[in-house]
Amino acid sequence: MLKQEIKTIFCRVSNCSTTVYGAFDPIQEIADICEKYNLWLHVDAAWGGGLLMSRKHRHKLNGIERANSVTWNPHKMMGVLLQCSAILVREKGILQGCNQMCAGYLFQQDKQYDVSYDTGDKAIQCGRHVDIFKFWLMWKAKGTVGFENQINKCLELAEYLYTKIKNREEFEMVFEGEPEHTNVCFWYIPPSLRGMPDCDERREKLHRVAPKIKALMMESGTTMVGYQPQGDKVNFFRMVISNPAATKSDIDFLIEEIERLGQEL
Repeated sequence: MLKQEIKTIFCRVSNCSTTVYGAFDPIQEIADICEKYNLWLHVDAAWGGGLLMSRKHRHKLNGIERANSVTWNPHKMMGVLLQCSAILVREKGILQGCNQMCAGYLFQQDKQYDVSYDTGDKAIQCGRHVDIFKFWLMWKAKGTVGFENQINKCLELAEYLYTKIKNREEFEMVFEGEPEHTNVCFWYIPPSLRGMPDCDERREKLHRVAPKIKALMMESGTTMVGYQPQGDKVNFFRMVISNPAATKSDIDFLIEEIERLGQEL
């Protein structure tokens, strides 16, 4: 069955991590399959790539070195100013080979300098900002250890939030187990729904809770937390921690604020 399906596949994309739940695909196992069937392995590490800076958490991306290509957005977990995105490829020259148009009015081969510095022909958009410079400058200022501390702190705060709410009757986790990344997904259960059996009426009411609390947060000007549905799951809060200035006190305030605003729902 797998061989029959492979006939129509040329690329396998692995998520590291997913946008909503912060889940990491098992790259090593996927890479084994890709090598066996000669498939291109692309790792979408736009959100989770920053964990490579952390000796404590980089194991979640084990096998990424086996990918043919990787996308990484330092403007996400790393906190670099927008826009800052990168695509890394294993095979030297492949971007040039895929994208170059050899425009004669731009990329003359008889210039007085080394024309390999004309990198515009590697990119789809040709002319663009040097977005990597701000990442380089930030890396020089913080250092690898500085980035590591920043990332570890964000993951510690996510664990702190998860630990504080996982066993409280006011909250219900969206999925079992500890979050792999800084995405903490949960429902706030107002007093009117506690003890109510799972049914369509309860789900309909719970679906309206997160949007209402979010609206009250905005009206109060206190905090902002995203919410969304996912598949058959009704609206839930998706707290994503990537701000290096955040503290445990901020997490405590967030929990208290959700409880305060949702108490009468």
